[in-house]
Amino acid sequence: MKLTLIFLFSLTLSSSLAQNAIGIFSSHQDIGNPQLAGDAIYDSEEQEYRLSGSGYNIWFERDEFHFLYNKLEGDFILTANFDFEGEGVDPHRKVGWMVRASEAEDDVHCSAALHGDGLTAMQWRQQQGASMQNTASELHAPKPHYQILQLERKGKTLIFRAAHPGEPLQHIGSQSLENLPDKVLGGLFICSHQPEVIEKARIWNVRIDHPVDNNYNPGEAGWLGCRLETLDVFSGKRKIVYESGDRFEAPNWMPDGQKLLFNSKGLLYTIPVKGGTPQQLNTGFANRNNNDHGISFDGKLLAISHHREGMPGGGSTVYVLPLEGGAPQLITEETPSYWHGWAPNNEEVVYVAQRNGSSTYNIYKNSISGGQEVALTDNKPGEHVDGCEYSPDGKYIYYNGSQSGTMQIWRMKPDGSDKEQITFDEYNDWFPHISPDGKWIAFISFPPDIEFNSHPSYKRVMLRLMPTSGGAPRVIAYLYGGQGTINVPSWSPDSKHLSFVSNSGKQ
Repeated sequence: MKLTLIFLFSLTLSSSLAQNAIGIFSSHQDIGNPQLAGDAIYDSEEQEYRLSGSGYNIWFERDEFHFLYNKLEGDFILTANFDFEGEGVDPHRKVGWMVRASEAEDDVHCSAALHGDGLTAMQWRQQQGASMQNTASELHAPKPHYQILQLERKGKTLIFRAAHPGEPLQHIGSQSLENLPDKVLGGLFICSHQPEVIEKARIWNVRIDHPVDNNYNPGEAGWLGCRLETLDVFSGKRKIVYESGDRFEAPNWMPDGQKLLFNSKGLLYTIPVKGGTPQQLNTGFANRNNNDHGISFDGKLLAISHHREGMPGGGSTVYVLPLEGGAPQLITEETPSYWHGWAPNNEEVVYVAQRNGSSTYNIYKNSISGGQEVALTDNKPGEHVDGCEYSPDGKYIYYNGSQSGTMQIWRMKPDGSDKEQITFDEYNDWFPHISPDGKWIAFISFPPDIEFNSHPSYKRVMLRLMPTSGGAPRVIAYLYGGQGTINVPSWSPDSKHLSFVSNSGKQ
């Protein structure tokens, strides 16, 4: 997918005529000829949508509402945050996601809806012209006032999940719609439930993802489209900085706070946080760089992991070079070695590596001035560690490890002593990143049903946040991604934002 410019504008609509694109959506219009015309506005600076619409209802044998949508084909995942504007008139006003067979007012559809009184429900019409008056034809969420709604299509089945801010997505229910065609209309809707009333809603973090099968092989079938995003970790607000049909991964935030650094096709690139054209960073002979790279605490040096030809385990080797670019300096002669963290003294690095012919990874540290590497873990076969990173005060090295039987977040003293598990849940938690102010740990959580020592691409994952002082993690982002999303330190210098990569899917 090519990077597109998105314009802010508001259009007055007739009751049935679809107009120009709004944000990521190609069309918007009133369905069912409601008494008052609706509208759709996109704020490109905030990357938010505002919908307004009337309509008697979405029920019985016909519907009236305003619809902002794309033509979609195959499987997809629709996710966004929703909030009504104002007190509203009718408690049954509704906003949410809809998948629909056509623009016809009586056609097959399924919706994931938040109502004005907080009711969150999945509703559907099985065939064109059929009535929805049977109250059994809906699924109610167990709790009210969900803000995050997700509607996934998998074949003929629609799956509804929802969450309150900070919570994991909860499975609300699913429904098979045999009469839903492969090519459908999918998007955002609003209905006032009162013909003479206009209701409004704000919608943000809007994402349309196209998942792949679990056995998808990107090496054979091609990599998925990527988005480079930033996230306000306290509000949960996300912004897309850059999009591409090519693979790129693992952003670092540059020390000036104005640019991001990421890897793509073996090279490193910088891009302004507000978007723009990526610029290649000079890494000399190192042109086979992977997604393990990062910047020293003093902002002067860059560590990279470059693959050397003909070396054991793929040849990943840790090097250091000036942040502005230059000739890389070899740090790890033995391979494979994957960099993950700098010491606050800017003189040592920590990395994961396989040694002495073993297939088990352990954590090592070494001086960038040379010397003997020091092993900090001694894992048994079948155990795995990764993502080692110093806290800014130098008191701990945080990492992910599977010693407990699932992949969890751990920490230890810099000499490898006093290993301590700090997350305890059903998810597989990877890549802890400590905020520059030392107060927060951000990490990625994979679903419980994946192999616990793996961190695959193209999964429904979460980014989560917890205090370094202890406490329960909370979700700060729901996305389609995994490997390459947040492998390396990616906090902004002010400890308020993260950068990460999500996958949009095959377009």
